[in-house]
Amino acid sequence: MALIKSISGIRGTIGGKPGEGLSPVDIVKFTAAYGAWVLENSDNNTIVIGRDARLSGEMVSGLVAQTLRGMGIHVIDLGLSTTPTVELAVPREAAGGGIIVTASHNPIQWNALKLLNAAGEFISDQEGKAVLEKAEAGDFRFAEVRKLGSYTLREDYLDIHIQHVLDLDLVDREAIAARKFKIVFDGVNSSGGLYVPRLLRALGVETIEEMYCEPNGNFPHNPEPLPEHLRDIASKLENGSFDLGIVVDPDVDRLAFLNEDGSFFGEEYTLVAVADYVLSCQPGNTVSNLSSTRALRDVTELRKGTYQAAAVGEVNVVNQMKAVNAVIGGEGNGGVIYPASHYGRDALVGIGLFLTHLAKFGKSASRLRASYPNYFISKNKIELTPGIDVDRILQKIQLKYEKYPVNTIDGVKIEFDKEWVHLRKSNTEPIIRIYSESETASTAEHLANKIILDIKEIISEKA
Repeated sequence: MALIKSISGIRGTIGGKPGEGLSPVDIVKFTAAYGAWVLENSDNNTIVIGRDARLSGEMVSGLVAQTLRGMGIHVIDLGLSTTPTVELAVPREAAGGGIIVTASHNPIQWNALKLLNAAGEFISDQEGKAVLEKAEAGDFRFAEVRKLGSYTLREDYLDIHIQHVLDLDLVDREAIAARKFKIVFDGVNSSGGLYVPRLLRALGVETIEEMYCEPNGNFPHNPEPLPEHLRDIASKLENGSFDLGIVVDPDVDRLAFLNEDGSFFGEEYTLVAVADYVLSCQPGNTVSNLSSTRALRDVTELRKGTYQAAAVGEVNVVNQMKAVNAVIGGEGNGGVIYPASHYGRDALVGIGLFLTHLAKFGKSASRLRASYPNYFISKNKIELTPGIDVDRILQKIQLKYEKYPVNTIDGVKIEFDKEWVHLRKSNTEPIIRIYSESETASTAEHLANKIILDIKEIISEKA
């Protein structure tokens, strides 16, 4: 059993004793603490909720809704929904906040409460700590019987979200329809199975082959949209009958593409391609996190814009995007954040922009991918044992490579011309993550191994 309490929400495995997993007791406690925080910080006592199709989703969502009602909060429930849909709905409904019941790409036994502010964006570090403190202290009060909150089920936000995508200036339905795309889509048996096919039809896609689009929560494979988990859709594309493959995660905020031959466009390159298109129409700045591919910087500078890196975490990327007035940004995990829409990762918006780009490009997805700088990222980790001083390790690494450009806003990132290595302590596991990137996979792996040896040497020095 596992229960992880972080600034952006609460996630854990379903079952077990209170405090050891995401039990009903924990769900009520943290929901009540968040509800109390909203009542203290907003003039509106309405909260929007929604869930993905996980097996535990209906149970968790029910507990969330009734707990909020018990605090005198009015609940607008979008039902089976997506993370970006709830993010859109919060400001549209003038709500004080929002809760998305989803564990994103985590396996089937997990669920979580993702917490939003009144702008429909993830709560900040300081706000998250305030919620956690309320939960631990039991600092919340339930309403008297005549002051219980109301409950409204809204099932129209699927269509509202799709129309929102169609209305974006840079989404060109006519161009998409003219290409007569044939697309195969993997919805991992979650909310995307409802949302994405309907969006594709609205965009004028000619042929849609649906895979795993029954929103029953029985994930047919690991739900994280990585190549090793997507062999079924890759096989479907190999016969050459489709122009593109599309994959989303269970809550539809991560987006990955496959080329017409079944090869992978590359999750890191989702944002690169979308940014290239946006920048071609609207020059400006871009932002991604420190662990994302350098290709976004290359594309941005080619379009005469300025690239900025943010600390890992969506809230950090959003804050940096606002600071530099970025026209597009996101994360290398397939997360596209388009401010003209809203400040949240949105696979539906990403699909609309990407298909417009591909339609106007006029060639295949693999040719589009080949038009971008080619980098390879190696992802590694070192398990931490009790007593290891991570701060000391990072300081030593920083000193060892001080003659190179070093960024320390989130761990340590060292740049070697067009190559880099990024070390950071995980917020959720006892590990140091080590990401490296180069123009060849072997060099990226070599860079990572070199840093791993440095770290092991530093650890042994202390002994």
